[in-house]
Amino acid sequence: MNIDELRNYCLNKKGATEDAPFGEDTIVFKVMGKMFALTSLNKWEAGDHSVNLKCDSERIHDLRAEYESIQPGYHMNKRHWNTVRLDSGELSAGFINELIDHSYDLVVKGLTRKQRENLEMM
Repeated sequence: MNIDELRNYCLNKKGATEDAPFGEDTIVFKVMGKMFALTSLNKWEAGDHSVNLKCDSERIHDLRAEYESIQPGYHMNKRHWNTVRLDSGELSAGFINELIDHSYDLVVKGLTRKQRENLEMM
């Protein structure tokens, strides 16, 4: 997955937006103002093709144990975020998409009922 594919996949999620609240280097993908994915452009240019994704606490440790390409979230709360290397060859495109979907779904699940209703109307 390249940066354009990541960006397009994230922005095709219902209500998803792109922002740069941490500076021009970091692209943050949000739904209803809440982050579900972020990546560093400088790291991409340097060859580190990774994305930080939210993950369910029941699944987070198993993923890290099973896949070398999934590590605790860089500069994030390690209990809720993973850094996922996209270019290792270890993870299929479908599995990466599943991890992005999981992150998005977790954020949507945590929205208020009103926010979820507004999202459904988009």
